[in-house]
Parts: sequence; C-alpha cells; structure tokens
Amino acid sequence: MTASPLQARLDAAFESLPLVAILRGLKPEEAEPVATALYEAGFRLIEVPLNSPQPFDSIKAIRRLLPQDALVGAGTVLQAADVGRLADLGAELVVMPHADTAVISAAAQAGLLCTPGVATPTEAFAALAAGAAALKIFPAELVGPSVVKAMRAVLPAGTRLLPVGGITPDNMGPFLEAGVAGFGLGSALFKPGMTAADVAARAARFKAAWRTLRPH
Repeated sequence: MTASPLQARLDAAFESLPLVAILRGLKPEEAEPVATALYEAGFRLIEVPLNSPQPFDSIKAIRRLLPQDALVGAGTVLQAADVGRLADLGAELVVMPHADTAVISAAAQAGLLCTPGVATPTEAFAALAAGAAALKIFPAELVGPSVVKAMRAVLPAGTRLLPVGGITPDNMGPFLEAGVAGFGLGSALFKPGMTAADVAARAARFKAAWRTLRPH
C-alpha cells in the first residue's frame, strides 16, 4: 500500500534525523530564531507543548517559517478539541504524555500524525489500534532499555518507539541497542531563556551523538 504524503514526509524526517525537539516554555517571540537554529542543525521534527506561553502562536509561526520537509506540531495535547486548532494551523504533529484514545482517534481522523505516550504494552497496543503513528516511551527514566526491548519483541514490526524524558547525548546508546527509532529531546536541548545560539550548540551535540551511534 502506498504511504500517504504526510506519512512519506514522516519517513523522510526519520531517515534524516529522528530526533524530536520539544520546546517547552518557548515564547512566540523566540519561535522563529530557535526554529531556524534547529532546522539549520538538521532537525526536522519540532513540537511546542501546549503548556507553553501562547503555544498556538509559536506553532503557527514555526509552521509558516520552515520548509515542508520539517514537521511541526504540539506536545502535551490533552484534549481532542485542540486537534482541530492544530489542523487549522497546518500543523502535522500531535504529541501526548498519555494514551487517551479519544485524542489519538481525533488526530488520526484529522489526518495528523499522533505520537502518544505509553509505558506498558497494554497502552501501546491500544494506542496503535486508535491510529498512533509512533509511540512515545514516557517517562524514559522509568521505562528503561530493558523494558523497551521486551516491548519491541511483542509490538508490530516497524513500530517506531521514541524514549522521552532525561535523554542526553550520553545515554542514547542503550536505548538504541534496545531497538528504538529515535528520541524526544526536552530540557537537555531547550530551556526557556536560551538563545538561538545556545540551542544550536546543544542541537549539534545531539546530532553528533546520533551520527556516532547510527552512522550512515
């Protein structure tokens, strides 16, 4: 079966650099310089959590700014009603800390890519059945590499798992050995008040660590 255009864009983003920038606390006035720094560093997956200041303004600005090979959206999406707002902005990503199937289904029906948070096989299978495009392993500090490896053994082949929570350039290796497809990067990549140059430097370190672990 032929992949949808959006799925094809997701596949290309993962092939390029499967690291999701989580910009929690980003302010609208910071959105364009930070997003530019990330894009120039090679990042193609960017989310602004909805518990950030005026998140929809930031998402709108980033989506308008970046080329279509970048996928942009929201994190910490807790309500299905927010999915429609994101679709109206042209966003592509709906990322959640939990596995509320109502939100997942709403995202899938709207044609957006949803990555819900899961910590157990039960949550993982329910999320996939509801239409999840990938699974966020959260919190990664709790669900360590050994648990991820066990989950990978039973999940459908090709399921993309992305640990989130406490990920640094130094601790990605064991998760990769367990079979994850990429990572979500939070405070080790961006914290409120950082300059675009600060973010660019951290992004470069993450990219270098990824290339060392998964050379092309």
